Amino acid sequence: MPATTETLRAFRERLGLPGLVDVHTHFMPERVLAKVWDYFDGFGPLTGVPWPITYRHEEEQRVALLREFGVRAFTSMLYPHKPAMAAWLNSWAADFAARTPDCLHTATFFPEEDAAAYVRRAVEGGARVLKAHLQVGGYDPNDERLDAVWGLLAEAGIPTVIHCGSGPVAGKYTGPGPVGRLLERTPGLRLIIAHMGMPEYADFLDLADRHPGVLLDTTMVFTDFSERLSGFPPADLGRLADLGDRILLGTDFPNIPYPYEHQLRALERLGLGDDWLRAVCHDNGARLFGLEPAPVS
Repeated sequence: MPATTETLRAFRERLGLPGLVDVHTHFMPERVLAKVWDYFDGFGPLTGVPWPITYRHEEEQRVALLREFGVRAFTSMLYPHKPAMAAWLNSWAADFAARTPDCLHTATFFPEEDAAAYVRRAVEGGARVLKAHLQVGGYDPNDERLDAVWGLLAEAGIPTVIHCGSGPVAGKYTGPGPVGRLLERTPGLRLIIAHMGMPEYADFLDLADRHPGVLLDTTMVFTDFSERLSGFPPADLGRLADLGDRILLGTDFPNIPYPYEHQLRALERLGLGDDWLRAVCHDNGARLFGLEPAPVS
């Protein structure tokens, strides 16, 4: 059953939260989202692990659901899989953010000659977070055509949510190696490691230890679904507590095979304490994006 407003309100009220800040939600042009859903529909037959889309709704209903769940800020994670696509996606995302004020204006890029130009336009137009998907895009983040993009983002202090772990399927440029080289080459770069780098959790925690600009999002991690596929190593739970100010709530809404509330329960049952939960579910994201204080909802 989909998450209930009452259950999520009780979670927020127990922690004294004004809402949730979810840095990993997907909104994109309908025909692009349909192809994403087709991919997950085919995941079960390919792997033997069904991946039903819990929130397969029209855009307006998906936005309304996040608001009902108490999400005060979210993103429109979108990404190209080929050249000459990112600028069009950025145009769509800018329009979506303009008509959806609680969405953090999101943009993306691909290694191509005009990448720096359209990323600069997106930043000047108010983009607050970028998305990079090394698995889907199949590119090396150290491609020289992206050097100016990374430099621009580092200078502006704008974070990029980057899918660089090898789950659910490894790619040529996934894993900690390419991102580690990027961080060495680009001081000050802020990267949010999607899915905590699943399944190379420990390696990406190592990168966070070495680079203060690295954060990690919780997207799908610790859920029953992901624990069956790529369980988080129990020996590293203490490291999550140590990095509590650099872990951000992410869910992958709407493309998740379980109710929204399950991600929150999965974090709660780690037993890392209410202060840690408050930081992850709201305070870290609010600080990162400079959100105005809000009354407890």
